[in-house]
Amino acid sequence: MEVSLVPWSPHDLGVLERANTPEMTRHLGGPETDEQVRARHERYLRDRETGASHMFRIDVDGHTVGGIGYWPIEFDGEPAYEAGWSVEPAWQGRGVATEALRHLVERVTAAGDRRLLVAFPWPANAASNAMCRRAGFELRGTSSGPWRGQDVTYNNWVLDLGAE
Repeated sequence: MEVSLVPWSPHDLGVLERANTPEMTRHLGGPETDEQVRARHERYLRDRETGASHMFRIDVDGHTVGGIGYWPIEFDGEPAYEAGWSVEPAWQGRGVATEALRHLVERVTAAGDRRLLVAFPWPANAASNAMCRRAGFELRGTSSGPWRGQDVTYNNWVLDLGAE
């Protein structure tokens, strides 16, 4: 099984549409409207051109199965990148997301402009929390804040890209 990251393109709207189900968004506050999904797709395309974020579709042996990306943030007063991902249910539990995250870490490390990569899965998202642990991220507590119109608590997973 070959997992690859392909830069986000105008043809990738379907990746977001397939991920916009109650099952896939239960740890994100639920599905977005069709308009919100289209706007996010357009933002991914604009941000790719400006460098504001780096989004990729996840392909397995040439079949598109999800998306992953990273974008600049500040974490505890330090410049960082935040990572986010989704993998279609039929491909979950097969190591696809973990391998995609490994590829993403390589890209972020190669960029060399920020020391930290962070991820913020909700505590109930056992799969994403386990994936962060397997990828070498360190759990640094929890935080709370607004997300899609509600207050949520999320785990703070941090990968120090400069650690040996």
